[in-house]
Amino acid sequence: MSADSLKASSQVEYFYSAHSAYAYIGSAKLRDLCRRHQCSLVHRPFNLMPVIEQSGSVPLEKRTPAQLVYYFGRQIARWAEFRDVPISSSMPTHHLNPLELPNGMLIAAAEQGADVDSLAHALLQAHWCDDLDLADAAGLAATAKSAGIDPEPLLAVALSSEIQAIHEQNTQEAIVRGVFGSPTYFVDGDMFYGQDHLELVERALVRPFSGAKFANPNG
Repeated sequence: MSADSLKASSQVEYFYSAHSAYAYIGSAKLRDLCRRHQCSLVHRPFNLMPVIEQSGSVPLEKRTPAQLVYYFGRQIARWAEFRDVPISSSMPTHHLNPLELPNGMLIAAAEQGADVDSLAHALLQAHWCDDLDLADAAGLAATAKSAGIDPEPLLAVALSSEIQAIHEQNTQEAIVRGVFGSPTYFVDGDMFYGQDHLELVERALVRPFSGAKFANPNG
């Protein structure tokens, strides 16, 4: 058996926010590679803004017009075309709304054993294709139903102290582990930032990358 045929890991840790354009663009590819390599996807929805601030990155509202046009316009359009996924040509109307409810719904799905892979993809797609307001419980419920998922048990606890404690834990863990954006993937502790690195994630699932591991400056 060759080294390339050996599975390095049986899971991918997936740090993302429910409104992330690049999480959406990479969502179908991520699910496909996990299916093909028979690995589980461990969902870690987190609150993006504290992570961005801690990492020193510039929040969306403080980006220059040129940066917005490039990173949240042209790059999104190019990558959506490259990944062959539909996407709106403009930023969703309610993109800057709070994430506690949709992220909490995803965490509840994972905790309750619901199909969180399908739910995450459905919410991301609805936000970026159908202008879904992720802070609207009725819209979240309709989107979950369209994906074959019962939304009531998830929405009933999404904002509970227990679920939001996990949300905060995910956020703090993202900071400690050096995450600086969404989506970020970990394979056996090796971090890959951005859906444009999914081909490297797939390689790592089969055969880990060599080289010394660098110390986390926050660790």
